[in-house]
Formats: sequence, structure tokens, C-alpha cells
Amino acid sequence: MVSKKANPAPLGLMGFGLTTILLNLHNAGFFGLGAMILSMGIFYGGIAQIIAGIMEFKNNNTFGTTAFISYGFFWLSLVGLLLLPAMGFAAAPSKTAMGFYLLLWGIFTLFMFFGTLQTNRVLQFVFASLVVLFFLLALGDFTGIAFITQIAGFEGIICGLSAVYLAMAEVINETHKKEVLPIWSIKK
Repeated sequence: MVSKKANPAPLGLMGFGLTTILLNLHNAGFFGLGAMILSMGIFYGGIAQIIAGIMEFKNNNTFGTTAFISYGFFWLSLVGLLLLPAMGFAAAPSKTAMGFYLLLWGIFTLFMFFGTLQTNRVLQFVFASLVVLFFLLALGDFTGIAFITQIAGFEGIICGLSAVYLAMAEVINETHKKEVLPIWSIKK
């Protein structure tokens, strides 16, 4: 009897996608930054993605391991950047410092995007839109122009929705044992 391992990617993608949507609803100006976003950043964006990354490691998936664990710790570090100053443990980063933080994540994501080129079109879109999101957010912090951050918010909602779509497509397609929701896989 052959044992099939579960696909952890939908868990990681959903953790990333829903948390990204919520944060970018804030960036777009729909509501303030509060406990809801911080909790999602810790538990679903952070811890759930790290768990998915560990599961990808057990599946020998270097890309999935690197992506989910890295972005899980991105969410935890972002929450730390917000909470540590509020708790009096460290000074808040300047806008310039946050710009560099986001720029570095954008560069990392650009390299990860190249890792998607042999996967499927939806994953490529998730990473390409995430590159744009990080660069827009960095530009918003570097320039101090709130409108750029607001544009980034709307772009980030699209990015998050694409990750949610891919997560649901993988779950539904696997459950039905056929492609119900297209992900446009690359033919090898």
C-alpha cells in the first residue's frame, strides 16, 4: 500500500493570502491597524506558514520550504516591528529603515519568482504581484507619499486573492481528482 503525503501548500498559501488581504485592506485605507491584523500575522500568516514549510521540507520541496518558512517569519518579524516599540523594548524603525526592510523582501521575492517559472501560471502571478507589492510599499516608505501605500494596498489585495485562489484550486482539484479550478500548469 502506497502512502500519499498531504499537500501542505494550500495551508501555507491560505495563511499568506488571507493575512495579506487583511493587511492590505488596512494599507488601502479601509480600517486601522489593530489586533485582528497582528493576530493573523502571528498565527496564520506566521505560524501556519512555518508549519507548512516544515511539511514541505518533509516532502523534499526546497522551494516550498524556503517560501513558506521565510514568509512565515516575515509576518512574525513585521508584527515584532510593530509590537516591540509599543511595548517599550525598542525604538520604532524610521520610514527609511522600513523602506529598506520592504525592499530587501522585494529582492528576495524577485529571486523566488524565478523559482516559479517551472510551476504554474497562478503561482507565478502570486509571486510577481508580491514583488510589485513589496517594491510599492518600500517606495511609499522611502517617499512618504501615502497615496503610493494606498495603491500598494489595492495591489496587495489582488496578490492575496490570487494566493487564496491557488490554495482553493489545489484543495478542490485534489478532492475531485481533476482540474475544476485551472492553475495553468507548465507542460514539461
